[in-house]
Amino acid sequence: MKTFKNNPITVLGAVKKVGDIAPNFKALSQDLEEKELSDYKAKYIVLNVVPSLDTSVCSTQTRRVNQDLVSRDDVLVITISNDLPFAQSRWCGNAGLDNVITLSDHRELDFANQYGTNIKELRLQARSVFVLDANRKIIYLEYLDEMSEHLNYDKLTDFVKSLPKE
Repeated sequence: MKTFKNNPITVLGAVKKVGDIAPNFKALSQDLEEKELSDYKAKYIVLNVVPSLDTSVCSTQTRRVNQDLVSRDDVLVITISNDLPFAQSRWCGNAGLDNVITLSDHRELDFANQYGTNIKELRLQARSVFVLDANRKIIYLEYLDEMSEHLNYDKLTDFVKSLPKE
């Protein structure tokens, strides 16, 4: 059962598993430009999914995932939430993280529905993370059952650090 602060929630969309090909999706960048997964060419992509950047757990998650994985130039981290692009931009500026890539799925919930992260009752994303290889196969993922808990940052970082370099 999935919960948000111990209250039951319904998470909609197609749940993914390791080995699946990551679906292409459309979302908005901070400058309101429509972006797709296929626009990003890094060897490895980490899709860091948070309910809202304006919460302490989501803020910590976004900082940790970006800071822990920034040492690899073949890894690109994209943080996805349903926050408006303006709010994402404000959060990045206030956090001093101007180089963090955020995408807003607020308009069509395209990502949420294709990756099984659409919290029906709240119109937020379910906390999760996906690591994609060069062929955009999902090679690591974590879906949380309780949205106010943290990812297993150490496991994620160790996994990404173990990936073969070019």
